[in-house]
Amino acid sequence: MIAIIDYGVGNLFSLASSFAFIGEEAVVTASEAEIARADRLILPGVGAFEDAAKKLRASGLDRVILREVQNGKALLGICLGMQLLFEKSYEYGEHEGLGLIQGSVKPIRDVIQEDLKVPHIGWNSLRFGNEKSPLFRYLKEGDFVYFVHSYYGADCDGSVIATTEYGATLTAAVANQNVYGTQFHPEKSGSVGLSILRAFCEL
Repeated sequence: MIAIIDYGVGNLFSLASSFAFIGEEAVVTASEAEIARADRLILPGVGAFEDAAKKLRASGLDRVILREVQNGKALLGICLGMQLLFEKSYEYGEHEGLGLIQGSVKPIRDVIQEDLKVPHIGWNSLRFGNEKSPLFRYLKEGDFVYFVHSYYGADCDGSVIATTEYGATLTAAVANQNVYGTQFHPEKSGSVGLSILRAFCEL
């Protein structure tokens, strides 16, 4: 069973529907007991980093997530959920993340061409580098996924498992042992996204 962590921020029910479509049981929950019973965890998120981090800590779910990860449970952060995995974010100030991925979250405006729009919204292809992560076992180089973001994972070269091009090379996905994160939305990425969720259930 997959626990989709509900801390007041995120695209929760479209994620649950995606797992149902591939035949996997998923629950949207804020229950510590239910999260502890789950086989895998999803940390979703949309919106501002500071607000999301505060809600996560106010609910006590940050502590639950760190404990379950330490116990070896697989975690997938999606979009803002991926950014929360980092040590810190520089979105309107400096804010502390969960520290599960080394690096920080910075504005894409600082690295992309001036004529490109922010936020970056749309379909972009993935590049995997020399070794493809098991999370992408069903994908091929150049498959397209759907992005909506104004910030990106930076200073994290050792954890990057996929990149995309948008006026610069941007982090598309990261991993650190049993912790994974995608800047894009698998639940909005059609059959490619469903393949990623299926692979996550097999980790």
